[in-house]
Amino acid sequence: MNDASPASAPQGRPVLDVWCELQCPDCRTALDDVRALRARYGDRIDLRLRHFPLEKHKHAFAGAQAAEEAFEQGQGWPYVEAVLGRVEELDRKGEPFLVEVARELGLDAEEFDTALIDGRHILIVDADQAEGKAIGVTGTPTYVIDGERLDGGKSQDGLRERVEEIADRLLGS
Repeated sequence: MNDASPASAPQGRPVLDVWCELQCPDCRTALDDVRALRARYGDRIDLRLRHFPLEKHKHAFAGAQAAEEAFEQGQGWPYVEAVLGRVEELDRKGEPFLVEVARELGLDAEEFDTALIDGRHILIVDADQAEGKAIGVTGTPTYVIDGERLDGGKSQDGLRERVEEIADRLLGS
């Protein structure tokens, strides 16, 4: 799990889980909302990337593993944003593109390559996907805050406002 696991989240700090996959054009569209939420709330909420690779995107599972490696190397969100900003390249180039982006960001690209080969992050991705299915996630992006699931795959309209409404209520602002 990245940034903060539920056990490490400070008491009373709301958690916003963003169920996403790195080959999803709708997730790229949702990046603006994610950036705005991070800017608005900063450390007052735990914003966590959760993996939900879709079968129709053949590089999504590798992308989820690569994102976990980026979080491990301390550049999770910049990496996620860089890959999502270029989903067409991921479609065309596949796993070599994931390593290429790591290199561009100054991350240990060889370690990315090794992580994709040895599968060290597969259990995290599998666990996220299983949890997502268990709580009714069917597509990406999907947001979950305070137990409420908001499906952004159908429409982004009004979604950020709804997340802000819930976060503001939880924060008492």
